[in-house]
Amino acid sequence: MIPVLSYRLMQAVLVALMVGVLTFVLTQALPGDMAFRIAAGRYGYDHVNAAAAAAVQAELGLGLPAWQALGQWLWDLLRLDLGNSLVSGDPVIEELRHQLGHSFTLAVAAVGLSLLLGPPLGLLAGLRPGGRLDRLTLVLATVLRALPQFVIGILLVMLLAVQLGWLPAAGHGTAAHTLLPALTLALGLAAVACRVSRNAMQGVADSAYYAFGRTKGLSEGRVFMRHGLRNVAVPVLAHQAMQLVYLIEGVVVVETLFAWPGIGHALVHAIVARDVPMIQGTALVLGLMFVLLNALVDLLCHRIDPRRREV
Repeated sequence: MIPVLSYRLMQAVLVALMVGVLTFVLTQALPGDMAFRIAAGRYGYDHVNAAAAAAVQAELGLGLPAWQALGQWLWDLLRLDLGNSLVSGDPVIEELRHQLGHSFTLAVAAVGLSLLLGPPLGLLAGLRPGGRLDRLTLVLATVLRALPQFVIGILLVMLLAVQLGWLPAAGHGTAAHTLLPALTLALGLAAVACRVSRNAMQGVADSAYYAFGRTKGLSEGRVFMRHGLRNVAVPVLAHQAMQLVYLIEGVVVVETLFAWPGIGHALVHAIVARDVPMIQGTALVLGLMFVLLNALVDLLCHRIDPRRREV
């Protein structure tokens, strides 16, 4: 377990350095006047002129050399200081703390829905490979995984919010507001989880130890709980870790689509306003979230699979 944690710690350090450097370079390469964009984010485009942009540039020291500005951010990062937003002036860590709670709620809801939809269907399909349910889930999983998240979101809004009026189209504050964006994320996650569960279940059902459980006279439910569940769970959990990229990427798209006040929505606004500390802080948190969630999945697989504890 210690080597796993050590590897993830080294990965977190590398992610922090790479995210900081890449976001800074890409932000500097964006077209347009950074001072004007920041002033527009503060005062609105209708109230910005050359004098306001010049005042912002002088206040924030935007004329510093790029290497010096990047070095200052890295030094602040070593002191666990993400700086202040160039638009609001508030500490980046305080803004992220508020937005991260909304994103966490959305992510947990999406993962929960995906686990309720995908693996149960996959397990049933894996017990009868080639059957109607297996072919149907294959078609649905292929379509859902191929569609971009914003397309799935728009289709769900048109059906569930506009046509049927069951759910609000955007906003936040209630469980009904959470369901539509969470379902948009969950469908793509469930599509892959369904097929991975199906393949894992088929492999376990064809194994000698699973057949031996049946020959002992155990019911299908007892055989599955005793010999199948843990062996199916390991590949499903491992693949869910790979799907975390889809989840984090989807948070940015879905939050923007549904006006959800999370960290992805804040990242888009920060890019438009050229709020460099906010961009770097948001991207850093997203990258570290990916490392942390992968570490948790590694530990969970280590706990479930006794073969990993023997290595």
